[in-house]
Amino acid sequence: MRVILIFISMFFLSIHYLNAKDIIVTENKVTHSHRKLTYKIPRVTRSPDIDAELAENEWKDAKKIELNFNVYPGDSIPAPVKTTAFMMEDGKNLYLAFKAYDPEPEKILAYFRDRDRLFQDDFVGIIIDTFNDERKGFEFFVNSMGSQADLTRDDVLGDEDSSWNTVWDSAGQVTKEGYVVEMSIPFRALRFSSGLENQLWGIQFLRIYPRDSRMLISDSPKDRKLDCSLCQINKVTGMPQLKSAGVNVDVTPTLTYINSKEREVDPEEPWQRTSDDVETGVDVRWAMSENWILNATVNPDFSQVEADAGQLDVNTTFSLFYPEARPFFLDGADYFNSLNQLVHTRNIADPDYGAKVTGKSGDNSLGVIIASDDKTSFLLPTSEGSTIAELEELSSNILIARGQNNFGEKNTVGVVLTNRNGQDYKNQVAAIDGKFYFSDSDILSYQLMYSDSNNPDAIRYDEDDDDKEVLAASQNDSAIRLEYQHNEDNYNLEASYQDFGKDFRADMGFIGMVDYRKLRLGGEYIWYGENNSSWTQWSIFGDIDRTDDQSDKKLEEEIELHFNIRGPMQFDANLGVVSRERYFDGSYFDEVQTLVFFEFKPLSSLLIGSYIKVGDQVDFEHTQPGKMKLYEPFIEWQVSQHFNIELEYTSNKLSVEAGELFYAKLLDLRLAYQFNIRSRLSLALLGVDIDKNLDLYENNFDNDPDNDVLASSKTVGSQLIYSYKLNPQTLFYMGYSDKVTKNDRVLSLEKTDKTYFAKFSYMWQS
Repeated sequence: MRVILIFISMFFLSIHYLNAKDIIVTENKVTHSHRKLTYKIPRVTRSPDIDAELAENEWKDAKKIELNFNVYPGDSIPAPVKTTAFMMEDGKNLYLAFKAYDPEPEKILAYFRDRDRLFQDDFVGIIIDTFNDERKGFEFFVNSMGSQADLTRDDVLGDEDSSWNTVWDSAGQVTKEGYVVEMSIPFRALRFSSGLENQLWGIQFLRIYPRDSRMLISDSPKDRKLDCSLCQINKVTGMPQLKSAGVNVDVTPTLTYINSKEREVDPEEPWQRTSDDVETGVDVRWAMSENWILNATVNPDFSQVEADAGQLDVNTTFSLFYPEARPFFLDGADYFNSLNQLVHTRNIADPDYGAKVTGKSGDNSLGVIIASDDKTSFLLPTSEGSTIAELEELSSNILIARGQNNFGEKNTVGVVLTNRNGQDYKNQVAAIDGKFYFSDSDILSYQLMYSDSNNPDAIRYDEDDDDKEVLAASQNDSAIRLEYQHNEDNYNLEASYQDFGKDFRADMGFIGMVDYRKLRLGGEYIWYGENNSSWTQWSIFGDIDRTDDQSDKKLEEEIELHFNIRGPMQFDANLGVVSRERYFDGSYFDEVQTLVFFEFKPLSSLLIGSYIKVGDQVDFEHTQPGKMKLYEPFIEWQVSQHFNIELEYTSNKLSVEAGELFYAKLLDLRLAYQFNIRSRLSLALLGVDIDKNLDLYENNFDNDPDNDVLASSKTVGSQLIYSYKLNPQTLFYMGYSDKVTKNDRVLSLEKTDKTYFAKFSYMWQS
């Protein structure tokens, strides 16, 4: 607790010091190469019908905006097609319309899509910076069939996050002249400063025009030298005395049914019913003001419906990462982001309840999460790998807090506090982070971290030897990360330093490696094609780095060089060479690897690509050198306006001096039929096939059968889901999933898992 109080004191002292310097900072304000426009948004008394008809009498009072700039791949050159946007509001909703002209409307990529899946299509939309702080914003996009995507943008970290969802309305249709889109965004779906006579927001109107190259068309030009986007967009003013409509409380009860059975890999084994449950819960979202939101949940539905993307867990010493996908955590998730992933809410596995407050006042933002988790699991990282500690019988209480202060033109300073504790277990983390602009081109990002942990006996001792202590009763340590970058029109330079103590742990985050110090220097030089050239960009980039552990032992020394080119058919390719000296398990190994990535669209409806890596690779199982061949081809094919196929295949071979050690394959096939923008049927097939040469596995020749490996292991999982989504919270899922397995002990594929599930939720708004 003393450490946490010290860090809180340091945070507020930093704010006081940095705000005291605001006069100096703001005296040298960033000057942009273009003059920003300020639109005046009209208030109307009659709302338009959101039907993609664009009736003249409905939009005659709207503000009209032309999207005149090709900002990518062009350098803010005139746009190749005409796009007109319209904007107005009525005190409750922001109304937007787009008329996207196209000389060849038959080439418009017009498909029915599930939410947030339209990014290969023709689409239009806006980015709005509702606090006008040029750090964070909301994004709303609609394709030519009315399908939606909504995202949050974080310019401080350079992130876009499509996992955020809110409730709004849209419609789109293809016409003889191009396509038309209409949008209605309730102000209650946004966050903005309350109590202002007039609002002043940042705003950008965008159109994605994917043809031979994928063009980004905007109402504002873009300076390539600047690392920020929101600092360059135009402004919109008006919306007098703006308030969210009504009481602004969303109540979403949820009903979930799961019938799940499993058995051992043996057709003679009986099925064991693991669950046959109907559970009810309720989520509440209360907008206490226009900029402060309270989320609470009782008996929450934290089930994840759609299957994770497949990953191969072979010849790796680090745990795999899976993103958060549960709705309760996604609202306001950007309030908890920082330079390192100190907050990863997927670590909260089985909570009884959860509550969250997020909001912003002036230059300060805050996010707080509290929860009680019936299961406790977290990463145990080292310098050579990480494992997952699972304390399923131990419940834990969780507190996460993140605060940030904005100062000057674009600078930030923030603090992260996390606490997880239960019985004789505890992990606390305190961190200070920030981003400071010495100039438009010179930026420093930093984070200082400290952790304090108590370890229960269940994880302190070796599983096979109760007298062998692998973790101390208590651990505490610090970590630091510094990044500096210099940007120019055609090149950038980077330098970074990381120092993670041996006993540092972030149990509420995802920090997979500790006990190291790493220094990295890198840069990139870019050539841009002529305005009418099919080849739009070339670049060379690379870096050199060295990593030592905390005892000054060299862990890795690496140099890599890459060449990138972009051209016709939306072609994007990268060729790289990596040379490193790596330490593992008492030995040093030399590795040289060639990396290739490419993707292109031979047809407007077909995306093809692959990632390839070949060369030297350590065999971590036996601590010996090997040769690897990794191929990861992928295809995305929009077969029709409704039917989509996504296929990813992984082939991973590792050979050693005595022969081929293993051959692992993964197939991830997703089929989806989108009946309309709300109704969808999807099928996922995930197959893993691993063959190993038992003659080369030493463990199979010792006296311990528990560590023997199988010569062959095959699993195939399937998931069939029908979904109907009126909006992100009012929805219905119904589905079935199973898994079949085959290995040395079972000669044919046998079913080991099967689950029937259904989920219904309905959101009431007041």
